[in-house]
Amino acid sequence: MSVDQRRFVTASEAARFLSPWTLEEWMCRSDVVPNKELLLVRANMEPWRSHPFHTHPTREEIIFIVSGRAEQWCGREHRILNPGEMVLIPKGEVHGTYNPFDEKLVFLAILSPSQAAEPGIVDVSKEEPWRSVRQGMPACP
Repeated sequence: MSVDQRRFVTASEAARFLSPWTLEEWMCRSDVVPNKELLLVRANMEPWRSHPFHTHPTREEIIFIVSGRAEQWCGREHRILNPGEMVLIPKGEVHGTYNPFDEKLVFLAILSPSQAAEPGIVDVSKEEPWRSVRQGMPACP
């Protein structure tokens, strides 16, 4: 079936990509379905890993926890999110997802708009205050 006609996506049809942070399984992206506004990726983060502080200047994002736990940051606020919990990250807000636990973390990231202006992502993890805001917490590369 062509991408232009696809409405249902199985796990085997997802576009997979191993990023420095997670195994990404893109379920809603223009090479998978004819999406107009949304992006959806299932992220599989191994224990003691992270997607360090970054921002999406032109997109808002929802992170929804499927399994495991996340040390989720939105700005300078953080919480431990459990399965069934989520965070809304406004456009341009610095955030980071950390897994300082012994179990794999699986979460959905939903971003909009799909066709946002570049840059899509900006790494700020080496800038202050983000470089040291987790000081004293478990290290997650």
